[in-house]
Amino acid sequence: MKIKIPENFILGAATSAWQTEGWVGKKPGQDSFLDKWFQEEPFVWHQGQGPKEATNFMEMYQDDLDLMSQIGISHYRTSINWSRFFVDYENLIVDEDYASHIDALIDGLLAIGVQPIICLEHYEVPYQLMEKYDAWSSKKVVDLFAQYAQLVFQRYGDRVQQWVTFNEPIVSQTRCYLDAIRWPHERNSKKWMLWNYHKVLATAKVVKIFHEGGYSGRIGCIINPEMVYPRSSSQEDLDAARRYDLFYNRVFLDPMIKGSYPEELIELCKENDIYFDPTEEELALISTNRLDFVGLNQYYPKRVKSQRFAWREGEHFHPEKYYEDFQLPGRQMNQSRGWEIYPQIMYDLSLYMNRNYPDIPWFIAENGMGQENEENFKDQSGMIDDQYRIDYISQHLYHLLRGVEEGSKCEGYMLWAFTDCVSPMNAFKNRYGLVSIDLENDKKRSLKKSAYWFKSVIENQSFELENKM
Repeated sequence: MKIKIPENFILGAATSAWQTEGWVGKKPGQDSFLDKWFQEEPFVWHQGQGPKEATNFMEMYQDDLDLMSQIGISHYRTSINWSRFFVDYENLIVDEDYASHIDALIDGLLAIGVQPIICLEHYEVPYQLMEKYDAWSSKKVVDLFAQYAQLVFQRYGDRVQQWVTFNEPIVSQTRCYLDAIRWPHERNSKKWMLWNYHKVLATAKVVKIFHEGGYSGRIGCIINPEMVYPRSSSQEDLDAARRYDLFYNRVFLDPMIKGSYPEELIELCKENDIYFDPTEEELALISTNRLDFVGLNQYYPKRVKSQRFAWREGEHFHPEKYYEDFQLPGRQMNQSRGWEIYPQIMYDLSLYMNRNYPDIPWFIAENGMGQENEENFKDQSGMIDDQYRIDYISQHLYHLLRGVEEGSKCEGYMLWAFTDCVSPMNAFKNRYGLVSIDLENDKKRSLKKSAYWFKSVIENQSFELENKM
């Protein structure tokens, strides 16, 4: 089956600053939260690999630009590392060495016809602000983030047309303070919800600055909504899925796109003593400064069933009070990553967006296939034959385009990731890139089979689908 790509449909790829840059040129005091976590707990990162070296992008970015040009991607998303952009976060003294690197990267992308999408915070909150203000617990940090954004717009706004405030703004606090599985391992569900709120507030402030500054282009945010499926059609299972959607998806999507929070979410927050106590002025700011577009990261379905047990009195709140995880029998799995593979999430996401947020443009900002021990898949020429990644991408892209045919406002698809890169704890264990990074050979780059396939999709604006799922 031949699948055609619509005209002007984005076919790009993404990474982030901290997952690629490495620490070359990083000055004392410029640690991000991720840098500090790696220093505190290097043993939880696979084989002790982390952001210290990453892919050596600071020195080797031109190699990656050459490969982007060869493949022909239309867009590349990365981030500016907030922790490296300044040498003084409160007096806003810019590190000109790092800022010049961003200048060169943006100019290099534009020179090869690749449109940059720049994220202001991809888990890169400066550790100094975490140590002094508890990071996103403080409205001081919200204001400093807005001032940082204003300086960035002034410097790069003449060339960058697409900006995003955060990538996956829910993740850091969920892992650190709700689930407490990442450093600093503090169980504090009220802080979790406060951080959620302050990132919404920070986004509204930055959107206001961008629009009032008269910059060309547009500004959005990248959310990672999980398409949540109830175990059954029972009311109890449907309630579990609805509440999961409220706590993990609509907590960002509704205020950022609609300008207000769902009433049921507010009631649940108050009932469980995790309400964030916004001021009327802040709610008005959120209401009137909404996103121009939204990027959506999507990898796997979330399946839930009703909670069978009463919540223990005195226990820290967790949304699991209202649901339990459900594993679909016979599901297809990515055994390396431990995630279910269900390409129809792309079509279902299109329906979800049409139903709940029909007016906002959106695109897939991340989707991809992680594979462990990829060196085992080399062919006789030494190229990684990652047919499994081609199959994964083509199936997901097919279902995404089904949604486009039915009227979704999806503008494109961006692959995670352009190159293999470091992930939290996982490090380089599971590889995601179109481009392989040889850790044993000075981070040498080479194209995988999927890169040549993606190149052909871009050139032909079509691909062959072997067996649809």
